[in-house]
Amino acid sequence: MTRSDVRLLPIVVGVWIAALVAVFCPPITWWMAGGCLLGVLVVLVGTRRRRAATGAGLAIVTFTAMTAVLVTVSLALPGRTQAIESGGRVVEVVAGVTSSASVGQDGRLWFDAQTVSIGVRDQPRSVSVPVRIGVEPGDGFDLGAEIRVVGEAEATDAGERSVLVVYASETEILQPAGGVFGVAAGLREAFVARAARLPEPGAGLLPGLAVGDTRAVPAELNDDMRSTGLSHLTAVSGANCAIVVGATFWLAALCGCRRGLRVALAAVALSGFVILVTPEPSVIRAAVLAGIAMVTVLIGRPRAGAGMLALGVTGILIADPWLAATPGFALSAAASAALILFAPPLGRGLGRVLPAPLALAIAVPLSAQLVCGPIIALFAEQQSLIGVVANLLAAPAAPVATVVGMLACLAAPIPPLADLLAASAWLPSAWIATTATTAAQLPMAQILLPAGIPSALLVAVVSAAIGVVVLRRTTVVSGRPPFWVRWVRRCSAAVLIIVAGVGAGQALLDGPLATLRTPEGWAIAACDVGQGDALVVRSDGEIALIDTGPDPAALEACLRSLGVDQIDLLVLTHFDLDHVGGLEAVQGRVGEVLHGPPSEQADQRSLDRLESGGALLHDATAGLRGILGDAEWRVLWPQRGSVAFPGGNDASVVVEFDGGGVPRSLFLGDLSAAPQRMLMRTAHLAGGYAVVKVAHHGSADQDPGLYESVHATLAIFSAGVDNDYGHPRDETLELLSATGAHLLRTDRQGRLLIGAESGELRVWTESSVGAPG
Repeated sequence: MTRSDVRLLPIVVGVWIAALVAVFCPPITWWMAGGCLLGVLVVLVGTRRRRAATGAGLAIVTFTAMTAVLVTVSLALPGRTQAIESGGRVVEVVAGVTSSASVGQDGRLWFDAQTVSIGVRDQPRSVSVPVRIGVEPGDGFDLGAEIRVVGEAEATDAGERSVLVVYASETEILQPAGGVFGVAAGLREAFVARAARLPEPGAGLLPGLAVGDTRAVPAELNDDMRSTGLSHLTAVSGANCAIVVGATFWLAALCGCRRGLRVALAAVALSGFVILVTPEPSVIRAAVLAGIAMVTVLIGRPRAGAGMLALGVTGILIADPWLAATPGFALSAAASAALILFAPPLGRGLGRVLPAPLALAIAVPLSAQLVCGPIIALFAEQQSLIGVVANLLAAPAAPVATVVGMLACLAAPIPPLADLLAASAWLPSAWIATTATTAAQLPMAQILLPAGIPSALLVAVVSAAIGVVVLRRTTVVSGRPPFWVRWVRRCSAAVLIIVAGVGAGQALLDGPLATLRTPEGWAIAACDVGQGDALVVRSDGEIALIDTGPDPAALEACLRSLGVDQIDLLVLTHFDLDHVGGLEAVQGRVGEVLHGPPSEQADQRSLDRLESGGALLHDATAGLRGILGDAEWRVLWPQRGSVAFPGGNDASVVVEFDGGGVPRSLFLGDLSAAPQRMLMRTAHLAGGYAVVKVAHHGSADQDPGLYESVHATLAIFSAGVDNDYGHPRDETLELLSATGAHLLRTDRQGRLLIGAESGELRVWTESSVGAPG
């Protein structure tokens, strides 16, 4: 890398910082803009020597670009402020769809839109702001369509591009997508229907690979794609755009076209691809960045590409400063920069020991993984360790599935040809799906790190060490290298040796040796799954799991450490994400399910998946009883046919266990104070409980009389570290302490284990061992 490669870096850094400050602290934007303009004047006045002119010019451009970003944010603030006032109310929104739609974890269809008007019903106000809308699944929500929705609006946090999130209860298509957008939507719908007739695996994935339509991708496969670093293949990311550009460039070269014509044809093909997959902002950004990166690499001028990429990023941030706070844009820019600057030298370094084509094939995903890893660690807790290998295995199939699938989509007016092309694209799609599923099941396919700056710095150090080791053989240097070069190489090798050793040890402790860290005498376990509930009860070798927490990976790790393979009884207290988000971890290995009342279609779909995996479903209502091993269980809540508490937190399943080695225990789900009071009147709670799982993670909405009545010896608070809700609340901790309960918290003590021995309770935590009494 030379000085010319990074001379425009100050512009990008300055603009990015200005954008971040502006979107998170809007009130100071005009002050910052004034400061930037003052900086321009100071540079102009202070520049008197010709040799300083270059640096002065760069400073002037940087300050000017920063001012432009700040002005963009300032001009958008009045409309955004007006829209935010609608937060927390039921509103009527008329808007134009600006993105493709995808199915969320809640079962809704989610898409971005730009409002035309917003306000209470029949009293709309004209305002144009970006919003995020969730509707029940249906057709017609294509880019370019104009819709009217009525639903509850929720204001977003500072820094988010969308001003509001709207949960629609009523929807109407005022005007379907027309023109080229309408044609593209029709082609996509026909292609999705055609792909659905193909067998799995691969059928649902094919539309995602070819045209970015992920509605048919199974939830399990989607998670596997994410954990193996292959999700970018279905996100219409820079990889898809690069495939289209590269394929067109290569075909044009085979036809003998000159370089200028090849570039022009690649640009036309990329434009057509963007229209076909819906030209939403994220697709356009990916197309611009990937197009710059690919063309500059293909024409053999990557250094020019670095400058073009810097200008492209700067222009995009000026047009939409809120992108500075989005992980997707940061990853697109970083991956494009890696392709331009790092893939070639990494390829040369690997080429010393591998054939050139294989070296380049490995260098492309490796460079992207090394550069994007620290950014991912800022926002996500999962780091894929198998991503480079999975991308390498999927690399030969991805271009075929994308290009042939896209041709199948375009050939929809000629059904026989479209069927042939779709069937041809199915095979590489099935290969990618199988790669994701297989790789995700490997030990240590991913690791969990707390998202934030410390994790990002750790990943950055490891990534840099890998880069140094690989680049060591890039050039042959005559003589002995300088001391600092030798020192950096030795430190890098030491870092990798330490990481490999720690990783191998952790793999053993989390895998074959996981149960060695778990005491034998436990009967109740509270898994540390973050902000959510996942509690295990064991009696005579049989297992009950009460809720699954928000994350399948965290639940799977806990169950593995407990030596749990089969769930005899699964209790789903209610269907909030922090209680059912980890269902995938137990799919196919559940015997019976007790569940609260489903209130949305997504709830019923979760139950259907459990039933299809062999589980027997039961509506849990007060009075239902059963046996777990030698222990007895009894459902105390909800009341059958309750009108006052029909669903949600207040209809949480409350269950007690007793006997068979299990201390008398009560699990309160997320009940609030009102149903807690009714529970006391309808259930026999006298006699005291050894263990109580405190309701709703220790929120403040508790009934003191309930906890005085149950008189718990141990009170479990299942909450996440530094959660946004402040759980458990101080007043609830004081309430339980006043009843004489010994407080146990997963956010402070990690996984909790409770057992009974000689009439006494024993508690094991990840930080201490004790016998409360």
